[in-house]
Amino acid sequence: MSERVNVAVDAMGGDNAPGEVVKGAVEAVCEDQRVKVFLVGREPVLKEELKKYTYDGERLEVVHASEVIETGEPPVMAIRSKKDSSIVKCMNLVKEGSCDAMVSAGSTGAVLVGGQVIVGRIKGVERPPLAPLIPTVNGICLLLDCGANVDAKPSQLLQFAKIGSIYMESVIGVKNPKVGLVNIGVEEEKGNALTRETYPLLKNCPEINFVGNIEARDIPLGVADVLVCEAFAGNIVLKMLEGVSGALVSKIKTGMMSSLRSKIGALLVKPALKKTLKGFSTEEYGGAPLLGLKGLVVKTHGSSKAIEIKHSILQCIAFQEQNINEKIKEQMILGD
Repeated sequence: MSERVNVAVDAMGGDNAPGEVVKGAVEAVCEDQRVKVFLVGREPVLKEELKKYTYDGERLEVVHASEVIETGEPPVMAIRSKKDSSIVKCMNLVKEGSCDAMVSAGSTGAVLVGGQVIVGRIKGVERPPLAPLIPTVNGICLLLDCGANVDAKPSQLLQFAKIGSIYMESVIGVKNPKVGLVNIGVEEEKGNALTRETYPLLKNCPEINFVGNIEARDIPLGVADVLVCEAFAGNIVLKMLEGVSGALVSKIKTGMMSSLRSKIGALLVKPALKKTLKGFSTEEYGGAPLLGLKGLVVKTHGSSKAIEIKHSILQCIAFQEQNINEKIKEQMILGD
């Protein structure tokens, strides 16, 4: 059996903590013997939650943290002042090597700040991007950046492309992944100053398979495996896709229940439709890794339920087994 992967989980972060976080952690431990989870949070509360479940006690451990960083707190101040918070303790477990990765549905700002200040960047990485997987008609693609760097430079977007290509090839198994630059048109001269300066850097980079500019409407069609942009545009793309997906599902359900005929039809298509909609659910792909740090930090949605927590934990296994950080280090050395 492969060496066990230790994952610290912020059990107090998110809208549905600690209940859904604990449930997701238990499901992850029960599903894959390669993972051990360290649930970090208020010990009495977590132990009470764990009484609801049956699990392997050797692969799920509670680590006490007396404080919680709330979503509305200033991230830098919170990281500095709340040393005994669940987020900071998770970060320190990764920094000291006790854990290979951490997962949190808590404050995005605190996770981003803590990742860089506590865990630290890999030498040569200018700005670690937050990189979620997005469902497409062909499978999935990786979006870098969706929230960490709203004022990125062309050189940083080039790094995003290299790092994203490594992740898609090694973790997801996409050979020679296609890299696209998110833009307002496909022509090379389109876009703002950032995209126009970035385009030739990507075009002339031998380490990536650059396929040109990608318009937002083409993203769901899977025309690229790695989507590169700064975080302002990336976050808008991500939230828009999530909103449209939710609206479509709602309209489909309403339409199917509108008449007796549609209800009968719904029964006939339900198995196929359920399978199709599952493929477009972001819950199935876990959280967004903050790539380029010395250890793996994964940020999940604040509204995450158990299924997304579980998948976020399990995605850490492939990241660790494929030595993604070592491959990123090698790429940074080659790029110098």
